[in-house]
Amino acid sequence: MGRSRGGLTTKIHALVDGRGLPVGLHLSEGQASDCREAVALLDVVPPGSTFLADKAYDSDAIRARIESNGGFANIPAKRNRRKGFAFSAFLYRYRNLIERFFGKLKHARGLATRYDKRADNFLAAIKLFSARLWIATNESTA
Repeated sequence: MGRSRGGLTTKIHALVDGRGLPVGLHLSEGQASDCREAVALLDVVPPGSTFLADKAYDSDAIRARIESNGGFANIPAKRNRRKGFAFSAFLYRYRNLIERFFGKLKHARGLATRYDKRADNFLAAIKLFSARLWIATNESTA
């Protein structure tokens, strides 16, 4: 999808809820900045929620958008940032939910190795896998 030093690469940007289930998915080129691509996912963030992200998503625009929506951006500051922000290391531990989602995603061999050549087919396969996670979590055992 995008050419970088490592070749043709793709980044998957995902947003998960408190149970680790995906609520928003977006693809971008490998060389694209993460904070520029976060705008597509910020529309899905519910008002008044806590947004946990890694340092790649640390930008003034993202923080302002979340705070204008009544939420709290718990993002660690980049090393080159001059101004500090409120950051809770305790809350940041719950960011492992997104890491667990990507770990589950890697169990699907076709997704982990990116067999699909077209970006829309690849995103559709990721969304199908995400639907399987939702169904497995919400199916009735009674």
